[in-house]
Amino acid sequence: MRNPEFGMRNCTTEFEGLELALSFRIPHSTFRIMRNWFNQADATYRGDLREINELNFSRFDAKLEQRLAQLDAKWEQRAAKEQGVAQLDARLERGLGELRAELAVLRGEFRVQLEAEGKVLMRWIVGLWISAIGLLVGVIVAGLHFLPAARP
Repeated sequence: MRNPEFGMRNCTTEFEGLELALSFRIPHSTFRIMRNWFNQADATYRGDLREINELNFSRFDAKLEQRLAQLDAKWEQRAAKEQGVAQLDARLERGLGELRAELAVLRGEFRVQLEAEGKVLMRWIVGLWISAIGLLVGVIVAGLHFLPAARP
């Protein structure tokens, strides 16, 4: 049976057909020499490719280690900044607590002074009202006394 792809009898794969084609046209010993040479070249190229891959992997690994070290340094800096921010936050909280305590003291003092000033102002208001009422009574009495038409 012929394989329509390769035109060979009883060939099931591409390589089998190639081997049959080469064996018909090239003597068997020459074919073995060429096959060995190709296998040797393939092994050499595979070895070279393996070395290149290992070299590239080692470069990649070195770059990855370097970048991981940089990333670790960045995270440490951020952690230090966050720790600094946390310390600053704690200092601000302490300062705000002290400020609130001082404000409470000042509020108390202000209330005491406001009550004292309120008492003084109340005395002034009462004194002014008494004097205004006294003046008004005096004006009315003088008006009744000195104005004859206002008498009954």
